Amino acid sequence: MGISFTPQLKKMLVDAGCYYERQGKGDHEIWYSPVTERRFVVDSSIKSRHTANAVLKQAGLPKCF
Repeated sequence: MGISFTPQLKKMLVDAGCYYERQGKGDHEIWYSPVTERRFVVDSSIKSRHTANAVLKQAGLPKCF
């Protein structure tokens, strides 16, 4: 379970029109979703599929992990 879901997650976010806005606290990034018109946090190393799906939900996208 040492793999990170972050690279695949970021690709899905970009494909959906979401984009990186700025660096957050620690190793977190602030992203913006045009679907929900809201900002959300993406950790640089997401190891849990539940967390990855929660990020997709915040972005207004269907879960897929």
